[in-house]
Amino acid sequence: MDRQVTLWALSTCAWCKKTKKYLDDLSIDYNSVDVDLLTGDEKAQVKAEVAKHNPRLSYPTLLIDEDTVIVGFDEDRLKEVFGDDEQKG
Repeated sequence: MDRQVTLWALSTCAWCKKTKKYLDDLSIDYNSVDVDLLTGDEKAQVKAEVAKHNPRLSYPTLLIDEDTVIVGFDEDRLKEVFGDDEQKG
């Protein structure tokens, strides 16, 4: 199932790393942006985009298919959205 998945994260965030690992383990194709590594206008634009989906600007923030948002590492919600039947081993 092809989904458009964007993960906004912080490079130093343990929950963000757990979310990345979860997506990687399921072989989910996603676009990841480490917001804390951006600068200037690019950082401001990305933070404005995150705020549309998560006004608290907390991380990780995951956007799936432009209509589903998961804030934080919520394994139950991730399983609900992606299923865990694709997981190997």
